Amino acid sequence: MRIDLYCVMGHPVAHSKSPWIHARFAELTGQPLRYEPRLVPLDGFAASLREFINDRTGNARGCNVTVPFKFEAAALADTASERVALAQAANTLRFDLGAIHADNTDGIGLVHDLQHNAGVDLRGRELLLLGAGGAAAGVLGPLIEAGPARIVVANRTLPKAEALVTRHRALALLRNTELEVKSLSSLEVDFDVIINATASSLAGAAVPVPARVLKSGALACDLMYGPAARGFLDWAREHGASARDGLGMLVEQAAEAFHLWRGVRPPSAQVLAELRALLE
Repeated sequence: MRIDLYCVMGHPVAHSKSPWIHARFAELTGQPLRYEPRLVPLDGFAASLREFINDRTGNARGCNVTVPFKFEAAALADTASERVALAQAANTLRFDLGAIHADNTDGIGLVHDLQHNAGVDLRGRELLLLGAGGAAAGVLGPLIEAGPARIVVANRTLPKAEALVTRHRALALLRNTELEVKSLSSLEVDFDVIINATASSLAGAAVPVPARVLKSGALACDLMYGPAARGFLDWAREHGASARDGLGMLVEQAAEAFHLWRGVRPPSAQVLAELRALLE
């Protein structure tokens, strides 16, 4: 039986839970594949990608891409989804007859986790998205598609946030979502949902916004998970918000990638429950 080959490329990559997640997806759906982590030199993504595509078995079919290569992955693709065109970043590549097709499943994964796993309907809500880097770029489009009344993108450097919002302005108009840019120091109060897409958690830094941004009963979500997210989650709970880490997003974006590659929808809720239990 032919065993198709997939991987996750990043730097670092040893911490990634993607190999476990995709191995479990394959087991539960009966898909014949192998998925492995690949540590990529910081200056060697393009060469590493070519090496993987030209694997001697000829069985390489796709890969996930994590930090810091998502922007480079998008630029190297032959074709790309509309999500990639808006984000200018890709986390999922599929190899089609020698061509590279890029997609970004991060935002779909986040929205699915918030709405289906956490039970938070984003329609008509006021959202605050912290950050304007690759993580924020990957989720903004699907967040707009979910139909909130307003999304404020707040970042330490305004030009980066303004460029991100400009790319998404037409989509926001189409979905009747108000889209704004603000500095971290000028935020008003009472958002329904706060999403931390900055590197503050990863760096162990303080929460980048004051507690006044949290509406009573708000949902505060950090895109990190595990020990890195603990400070943000503790801050949210201390100020009366519901707290959620990025583990659900991780599993749901993986499920979208798996479906893109295999045409099969894996049981993501089951795998998320198993992974949480494993990590506790």
